[in-house]
Amino acid sequence: MSATLEFPAPVAPALGDPVEVAPGVLWVRFALPFPLNHVNVYLLEDGPGWAVLDTGINDARSRGWWEALLAGPLAGRRPTRVIATHFHPDHVGLAGWLTHRCDVDLAMSRTEYLTTQLHRRWTDAEEIAAFRAFYAECGLDEAATAAMLERDIGYRWLTTDLPLSFQRLVAGDVLTIGGRRFEVMTGGGHSPELVMLLCRQDRLFLPADQVIAKISPNVSVWPQEPAGDPLGEFLKSLSELRATVPDDVFVLPAHNLPFRNLHARLDELMQHHSERCDVIREACPEPVAPAAIVPKLFPRPLDAYQTSFAFGETLAHVNHMLRRGQMVAEPGPDGRTLVRAV
Repeated sequence: MSATLEFPAPVAPALGDPVEVAPGVLWVRFALPFPLNHVNVYLLEDGPGWAVLDTGINDARSRGWWEALLAGPLAGRRPTRVIATHFHPDHVGLAGWLTHRCDVDLAMSRTEYLTTQLHRRWTDAEEIAAFRAFYAECGLDEAATAAMLERDIGYRWLTTDLPLSFQRLVAGDVLTIGGRRFEVMTGGGHSPELVMLLCRQDRLFLPADQVIAKISPNVSVWPQEPAGDPLGEFLKSLSELRATVPDDVFVLPAHNLPFRNLHARLDELMQHHSERCDVIREACPEPVAPAAIVPKLFPRPLDAYQTSFAFGETLAHVNHMLRRGQMVAEPGPDGRTLVRAV
């Protein structure tokens, strides 16, 4: 982890066991069956109960931990609402189940709510066909494509049906949770309209995946928007956070450990992506298929799951450089797009 950060809670809680990480804030860690191998869920004191921020994926272990929490530590003070920061399964996976189980409302940004609904309606066959065409256009060979498509996509199996109505969260809103006022902030790049919460009075910042201590969150291009610039959106969000969120907040992220020194971490993340663009610029003096750039950015061996995210992340940097005029695209001999640095 970064040597510039401070970690007031240097040891994570045991899986499923809530610990008070700040006054009126419980930290619960759930396991995940893929990297990262955990997600941090937070419970915010909310009058007679607790507002839930994110839920874990839809699997038997996570439901078991929730049942144990509801029967034990939360028995006298149950969830008052569920806030889902974004559409990824480790965050929204049990939101529908938990709102139904506890008869409470769901709060999300509109884009994240609709994106969840969209992904839950795709069949595996539709997803596989979209990814196959996407990988082929970017120059990935058939063997590598087949290996990645063998992994279980199955978004709808990792999530549950959301309620048909929800509370829309918009940047600039203020959520009153217990006696605290949390400013709603949103950011793009990792997901379309990820929700973050800031309590200035108590110096608490809950950025979900947008700012993590150990790694950069995945910022990828996917088949649904092959010409998108998620990296540009992400860097814009980081700059806005640096300008608006105080440096001395206690950062409670969705992965890794809570930390202090937010601005140092924002600077590191921006520098990291600048350096990744430099690697691509040096590696591509001649036209190449985007797939050929992946091992330049990720030289270590990757499994199929990791390769999928490495592929999307590489394309995010390529698209960002194309938008900024640092690369150009041109048709290759087979009609597929090649790129080179300028």
